[in-house]
Amino acid sequence: MSSKLPKEMGFLDHLEELRWRFIKSLLAIIVGSAISFGYIDRILEILLYPTRNTTNSINLQVLSVQGMFLIKWFISFISGLIIALPILIYQFWKFVAPGLKINEKKYAFPVVFFAFTSFMIGISFGYFILIPFSLEFFSGISSGHVENNFSIQYYFSFLTWLMLGSGLIFQLPVVSLLLSAIGLLTPPFMRHYRRHSIIVIMVLSSFITPPDPISMLIMAFPLILLYELSIGVSWVVNRNKT
Repeated sequence: MSSKLPKEMGFLDHLEELRWRFIKSLLAIIVGSAISFGYIDRILEILLYPTRNTTNSINLQVLSVQGMFLIKWFISFISGLIIALPILIYQFWKFVAPGLKINEKKYAFPVVFFAFTSFMIGISFGYFILIPFSLEFFSGISSGHVENNFSIQYYFSFLTWLMLGSGLIFQLPVVSLLLSAIGLLTPPFMRHYRRHSIIVIMVLSSFITPPDPISMLIMAFPLILLYELSIGVSWVVNRNKT
């Protein structure tokens, strides 16, 4: 009696699978962007809200004819990307998991849920903590004879950089889960390099936040907590593998 072994995918098969997963991801972004564009004015109001709560007044200006048109499409795309993120993570996981020899069904839901939740927490941290402190710091630098008239394009670029950057940084526990699942990361290794990691976190925080010690500590504290959480995630994954 002969048993059929699963046939390994060839190079062209991998390209075909990658193409279809890319198409599905692109469609998810398009649908998410279309939904976001329907609520774009409300989204812009939310994103502009931090400028109204600074000690020093901030005035935003459109410096090009098509400025607001481009901004609305840009914000719609970013919002659509965030809405489609669970689908993007799932498509990426389905593509790379077989090559990593990881049990797909066991880790698919935790990876998607954990990654999306961590990303949203990071974005919320950037919006509610980093952005108000940054705006307060930079708007307070100007002297009494200089008004804070900022380009709205640069404001949204600054806002997007801080929020998406925070979301990506908060993916540290997810990276720990993936690396632990494939056997590249262990809790003893992370504990051994804890001091080195804290130094790296401090340096990273100084680049992300405005150049003052308070903002740096505000960013560094949750990153240190994320590192400790990552050690716990690695411990859980390695315990389940034994």
